Amino acid sequence: MSAKPMLIFDLDGTLWDSATRVAESWNLIFARENLDFTPLTEDDIHSVMGMTMDEIRYVLPVKVPEDRREAIFRECAAFEVEYLRTHAGTPYPQLRPVMETLKSRGYSLAIVSNCQLGYIDAFLVSCGVEDLFQDQEEWERTGLTKGENIRLVMERNGFSRAVYIGDTRKDQEAARAAGIPFIHAAYGFGEAERPEGVIHSLAELPELLEESGF
Repeated sequence: MSAKPMLIFDLDGTLWDSATRVAESWNLIFARENLDFTPLTEDDIHSVMGMTMDEIRYVLPVKVPEDRREAIFRECAAFEVEYLRTHAGTPYPQLRPVMETLKSRGYSLAIVSNCQLGYIDAFLVSCGVEDLFQDQEEWERTGLTKGENIRLVMERNGFSRAVYIGDTRKDQEAARAAGIPFIHAAYGFGEAERPEGVIHSLAELPELLEESGF
């Protein structure tokens, strides 16, 4: 077992911003289904980042017949994953160099996100970083809360210590539920209250970890 804690990352607002591409993919589905809708924007997607698909399908400003809502949003989720594999979101600056630095310092890296099945793989493949992360977990695969998924990843990789890096208060609550420290990615989509650390870019993470003794 490594003497260093495992570093577990949120995805949206922490490692990349896929909002523009997600909006594009969903608009294609809505058009194909002949829905009466105003095209979704990047801001619309930002407003629901961090929610599960079960939550998102009831809050987006799209008129979907109730008897078709579940099926259409399930189609959106599946198509989005395939779309993102070839239409990458925007990784935050220095994503790969920072992750390589962390690995070279002995950290094991993982991702836990409240996303649908295949979404993390789409990020890894489209951004060319699939070789840098040891493990991952998604809400749709387990049906567990983010805090429970964090613990699951820790346990199956043999870690009693970890740090969660995310951008929202929900991420902070998940870290608390998992019993681990939280580093706030303040460049993302949300806020945090007295986190154990704050970064304003991914490039700041290695130094913060060193200074904090993680």
